[in-house]
Amino acid sequence: MFQLPANGAKADWVMFAIMAVAIGVSVCAVTLWMVFYRPKSKKRHRKQRRKRHQRQHNPTLAEKGGLPPMRDPDQPPRGP
Repeated sequence: MFQLPANGAKADWVMFAIMAVAIGVSVCAVTLWMVFYRPKSKKRHRKQRRKRHQRQHNPTLAEKGGLPPMRDPDQPPRGP
């Protein structure tokens, strides 16, 4: 059976290799899960959101036809 070196530079490299392989396997597993097994309901939700009817907004003066005619200066302002 394989026996790890007890100490020294070779032991450091062996431990580094073991950690690198463990991290690599974890990253590959997460990537495969994201590509093949992740739920795809969020993509459908975005399409539905785009199709929704847009709310009406307050029209600008240009859309309404411009400013109202000028008021006679002698006439008091209308209002409550």
